[in-house]
Amino acid sequence: MKGKIGIVVGLTAGYVLGARAGRERYEQIKDAYLKVYNTPGVQKQVDKVSDLGKSAAFSVPSVLWDSAVKITRAVTTKGSPGQKLDAALDVSRDAAEDVKDAAEETVESVKDATRGTKTAGAKKPSASA
Repeated sequence: MKGKIGIVVGLTAGYVLGARAGRERYEQIKDAYLKVYNTPGVQKQVDKVSDLGKSAAFSVPSVLWDSAVKITRAVTTKGSPGQKLDAALDVSRDAAEDVKDAAEETVESVKDATRGTKTAGAKKPSASA
């Protein structure tokens, strides 16, 4: 989906920049774009993606930070070097699972958001057809 959006944006930019019709055609394209962009349906999806991006951006780094703190505490505990190593390895395994879970949750959130985007504008077939 990311690639398709990039192609559309690239083609649009190329057309606008290369259009021989000049400023008038540019203004027509810009006005049409703004009309579509400012519709409630598009703005709803923009808000959804924005919120998703914010939540995804904060979830994984916080888990990474918490994991680093736990590993540091395990290494600095009292005990022999072997005990410290064992504690650090145990905490590291748990931390790796936490990071994996956070990443999977982020991926699922993105998938759910894109499913909602794809189905939001879809029309249901009529019974008479």
